[in-house]
Amino acid sequence: MSNQNSSDLIEAYLLQLLAQAQAQEIEIRRAELASLFDVVPSQINYVIKTRFSALQGYDVESKRGGGGYIKIVKFHYSARHDFLSQLYQELSENLSATGARDRMQLLFDQNILTEHEGNLLLSILMAEELSDQQRSELMKKILQRLDRDEEDK
Repeated sequence: MSNQNSSDLIEAYLLQLLAQAQAQEIEIRRAELASLFDVVPSQINYVIKTRFSALQGYDVESKRGGGGYIKIVKFHYSARHDFLSQLYQELSENLSATGARDRMQLLFDQNILTEHEGNLLLSILMAEELSDQQRSELMKKILQRLDRDEEDK
């Protein structure tokens, strides 16, 4: 039996559907998906909220009620600058360790950072001595530098 929990299985299923979709856009019915995995619909909501957020590169549209659906779209940034600018604009004054990890993963997924670079920066951002405000300031400096590096090329 697999060690994956139901949230991991639902996420993997949705990622597989997205990979198969030509436009990396899918529409699913919450009740049908819940039935498929034998979970309550709120479990589907949890997976989508925690694993398909804007910070992870997704746009989610939801319509509730009879015949309701959830539409998940994978972001495609047209330019590195636009992507970095959007990440910078979305930063609040406080950045949690989880938020920092999600942003580093997104930078890696968008091929802006190598795995090695991302892990080095992540080790700094995850330092227990940092407050959420300090973590946010560091992330802003990282994003500004990455954007400036693109201009220098």
